[in-house]
Amino acid sequence: MLYIKEHFMTITRHRHLVIKHCKKCGILWQGLRHDLSKYSPTEFWEGIHFYKPDKSPNVGARESNGYSRAWLHHQGRNKHHFEYWLDYNPVSRKKEPVRMPVRYVVEMFCDRIAASKIYFGKDYDDSKPLMYFYKGKGKIFMHPQTAALLERLLKKLEADGEDNAFLYVRKVIKPGAKKKGIW
Repeated sequence: MLYIKEHFMTITRHRHLVIKHCKKCGILWQGLRHDLSKYSPTEFWEGIHFYKPDKSPNVGARESNGYSRAWLHHQGRNKHHFEYWLDYNPVSRKKEPVRMPVRYVVEMFCDRIAASKIYFGKDYDDSKPLMYFYKGKGKIFMHPQTAALLERLLKKLEADGEDNAFLYVRKVIKPGAKKKGIW
């Protein structure tokens, strides 16, 4: 069975949550462009084929094919994914993580909250995005400063709630990223 409507509704609900969160963090324009590639044929059709209401279709694609064509497409077009920020280091002669610009770390923060809300549903609370981060910590190839900032934001969310975390991003992180040594 093809889950066209269900997949469309899931990615659209997710996108709208990210837009709402990005607006609260002061990056509305960025939020409006968030995840538009999910509507492209490469990502959308694989999403329909492996649709599950409680987890990413990329998981099903990997289980079936050994990789997710949609994910490979997605991470290479969306700067809020740390995987986008890998580049060749001429000194080490290896692909290495690059420190992400703050605005994309903020979008990634908003994305992780929205994804947790979609996949956890009624079981969501402000600890879930941090829990998901810790589950992958040590297994991901993220620049240490990028990981530290994301972790700080997720801890702020867990400790102080969504509204205070968004206010912290808007008032402390975003305007002071370079001037105050936050970044």
